[in-house]
Amino acid sequence: MGLMSKIFGEGTSRQTEDYVELSADGLAVEDANPDTEIRIANIGEKTDVIDIKDEVYDGNIVLADITRHSTKDRTMEHITDELKQVVNEVGGDIVQKDDDQLIITPSGVRISRERIGH
Repeated sequence: MGLMSKIFGEGTSRQTEDYVELSADGLAVEDANPDTEIRIANIGEKTDVIDIKDEVYDGNIVLADITRHSTKDRTMEHITDELKQVVNEVGGDIVQKDDDQLIITPSGVRISRERIGH
């Protein structure tokens, strides 16, 4: 399974340990002070949304695993509505990728709805 399959998955549940740490040899990663980071989150409960909102307000991109919820789940509807409100406030973007992930971005980042190569 490749790195992108681990990030975007094949519909399986993922854990933080499932992500592969790639070597940054020759890169000054420790010295880098990025304006934007990509953060990975799990949404297990409605309270998990608080941390995600904070990350988006701070200008970070969040990949959120929602496999613990059905997309027709009432709790998931509330979570999605809350995140859409944040996205509207900051001028960001939000998409649901299949039934297992949300991608939430801050201002200045748009998510293409077209897959590469299609």
